[in-house]
Amino acid sequence: MSTGTAGRAPGLRYGYGTNGFANHRLADALRVLVDLGYQGVALTLDHDHLDPYAAGLPRKVARIADQLRDLGLAVVVETGARYLLDPWHKHAPTLLHDDAERRIDFLTRAVAIGADLGAEAVSFWSGVCPDGIDEATAWDRLVAGCARVVDAAAAAGVTLGFEPEPGMLVADIADWWRLRAALGAPSLFGITLDIGHCRCLEPKSVPDCVTEVAAHLVNVQIDDMRRGVHEHLEFGTGEIDFPPVLAALRAAGYPGLVAVELPRHSHAAPAIAARSIDFLRTAERVAATPAGRPIAPTGADVPEGGQS
Repeated sequence: MSTGTAGRAPGLRYGYGTNGFANHRLADALRVLVDLGYQGVALTLDHDHLDPYAAGLPRKVARIADQLRDLGLAVVVETGARYLLDPWHKHAPTLLHDDAERRIDFLTRAVAIGADLGAEAVSFWSGVCPDGIDEATAWDRLVAGCARVVDAAAAAGVTLGFEPEPGMLVADIADWWRLRAALGAPSLFGITLDIGHCRCLEPKSVPDCVTEVAAHLVNVQIDDMRRGVHEHLEFGTGEIDFPPVLAALRAAGYPGLVAVELPRHSHAAPAIAARSIDFLRTAERVAATPAGRPIAPTGADVPEGGQS
């Protein structure tokens, strides 16, 4: 077993998203992450790393579970593949489309894979409201689809992390609270919080966003971002003051993965992953001191649809 995480002081557990290692074999990406000191991976189900529709899927899942165990890596399952279900239309179909069965089937497959991998959470989102569908209809479809995924997760004993995404029907934390209430507040229905999204469009400061949802936080994605622009940026190239954010996560007692989310940076994945963990470790050390305060949000508009 690799000892890449041995000797680390207690603190936040950092992971990295495989959507930022799209040009690597999964086994190679996992070894790179361990060698850099990451403690987990956010595994996007897609055709390149783990295709949930591939022949021999149980054997492949078992092999990846063995690799994760041998490397000492925790895992969360992400479901944001762009063209897995429809080669012509990004993210389609979603839970909001006329025929959402392919999306529901995909999400229930993700739950089963998550259970087999021992995933800490399975993360998903609503999707953008399709043309010609009014918001009330889209909302009814979302609640009905989520209820089926919640039932599958409850049967499998899997925790769900629902992610608010700029430009989607559930765009922000307030929308997540509304959806949770509509589902009857199931205990396994948590929130996936993307730190960059908080800077992009939430009215509160980023640390305050963390504090608001701390009791339901099951998955954290982390990246830099600018107000009103849904673009995942390397740390230090956006507007987020990270030490207070990491301090808020530690104060909340958040035990899960904090996974770097840079889905358009695969061209230089090893170098960017190395810079990212160095940045986060430094920011976490600074968080123990009287560091600067989070940047106050401004009122810029958020473009619809986003980058993911």
